Amino acid sequence: MQQEPKKERIILGIDPGTQVMGYGLVKEVGNKLELISLGVIKMGSLDDHILKLQRIFEKTVALIDNYHPDCLAIESPFYGKNIQVALKLGRAQGVCMAAALSRNVVITEYAPRKIKQSITGNGSATKEQVAAMLQTLLKFKETPEFLDATDGLAAAVCHSFQRISTGRGGKVSYSGWEDFVKDNTKRVATKPIVSPLKIKKS
Repeated sequence: MQQEPKKERIILGIDPGTQVMGYGLVKEVGNKLELISLGVIKMGSLDDHILKLQRIFEKTVALIDNYHPDCLAIESPFYGKNIQVALKLGRAQGVCMAAALSRNVVITEYAPRKIKQSITGNGSATKEQVAAMLQTLLKFKETPEFLDATDGLAAAVCHSFQRISTGRGGKVSYSGWEDFVKDNTKRVATKPIVSPLKIKKS
C-alpha cells in the first residue's frame, strides 16, 4: 500500500506593534516543524502613525509574496490600562490582517496567554522563557536582537500545535473579507468614504 505524501504548509506568525513588529515563519511537514525565518520590522524612524501603518501593511504583503505562507497566525492586542497604546496596537493588528486578506491568506488570531500556554505550558511565561523554549523546539542558537521576533515565531508554532484540535481553542479564523465582515459587522464601515485619506511620504 502506497503511503500518502506528507502534507506541508508554511505558517507566518506575527506579533504586531507600532514600534517593532516581530515575525516568524515555520514549515510544517507532517508532525515536524522547521524554522524558515524570523526577524523584526522597525518603525522607529517614522514619526507619523499613519506612515507606520503603511509600512506594516507593505512589509506584511512583502513577507507573504516572498514566502507564500498558507496561513497567518497573529497575536491579539493586549489591552492594558493605556487606552491609546491598545488602540494603536489594534490598528497595527488590523493592518496586518488586511494585508493577509488582500492575498487570500487564512488568518487565525490567538490571545497572548494562549500562545504562551501552548509553547511553554505556562500562560504567564516571560518573553525570555518563550524564546528559550522555541530555541529548544526548533533547534536554533541565534538569539534575536528583539524578543518581538520570537513572539511572532511563537504565534506560528502555537498555530501548528492547534492543528489536531477539534475545537476552536480560543482562536478565530477568517478565510477572506466576506468571512471577516460577517463576524465583525460593528468593526467594518458600511458607508462609503467620501474623501479618501492621502498618505504623504516625508
